[in-house]
Amino acid sequence: MSEGSSMPFLAHLAALRTHLMRASGFILAGAVVAFVFMDWIFAQVLLAPKEPQFITYQLFCQAGTYLDLPSLCIGGFELELLNTQMAGQFSLHMWLSLVVGLIVAFPLVLFELWRFISPGLTARERSLSVLFIGSASLLFFLGALFGYYLIVPLSLQFLATYSVSGEIQNLFEMSSYLSTVTSVVVASGLLFELPVAVYLLSRLGITSPEGMRTYRRHAWIGILAVAAVITPPDVFSQIVVSLPVALLYELSIGLSRLAHVQRKNRVDSNQ
Repeated sequence: MSEGSSMPFLAHLAALRTHLMRASGFILAGAVVAFVFMDWIFAQVLLAPKEPQFITYQLFCQAGTYLDLPSLCIGGFELELLNTQMAGQFSLHMWLSLVVGLIVAFPLVLFELWRFISPGLTARERSLSVLFIGSASLLFFLGALFGYYLIVPLSLQFLATYSVSGEIQNLFEMSSYLSTVTSVVVASGLLFELPVAVYLLSRLGITSPEGMRTYRRHAWIGILAVAAVITPPDVFSQIVVSLPVALLYELSIGLSRLAHVQRKNRVDSNQ
């Protein structure tokens, strides 16, 4: 391969490196702020789901009283966190700061991603940058809140109180607890990006609304199965967790259909 033919590829790599460095800078800036305020984040955010007064437990208990389902009053739970490594708390402080920095800087990371792919888009598609970044950021934060206020407390309640034998005492590593909380929050935020991902993949011709409709039943079964595992044994709580995810899947089918039509119109206009 000649130098001239390799330059476009190298130019793309250089541009990608620049945008990745900027995105990393935004994440680090958010991490620095999180590092300074970690005492508040740790006490008021990360440890809050184990307290009986956590808003999710209160709302579920009120719903249980109204619906005559006492099993919904699950309350908080006792939790003893251990650190067995000399640098464990410092490492967790750094790691948690980076996770919070990623969450806070997510819109700016998306902006850098958009700047990287925008040269390959049409002028009309580039004009939709605000819509793309705004909707993707909104979905991510909604997903993070969904994970924090619903999946995290229900999952922790189930895992922390589950016992295969009364002879076994639960003493959790703090890294295990914190990784559970942060991974659920980040994963839920990314899960809510499903409509955006499906739209982009449909524009590229990788997915189709027909394929998503074909596997709709499998998706619903998977959603209900996950909800049944992480929630108390009643229909109400399973619906509360599974319904938003199922609605996201249905929204993704509609967006896939829209993207499929737009892709077809673009191909026809270029012929």
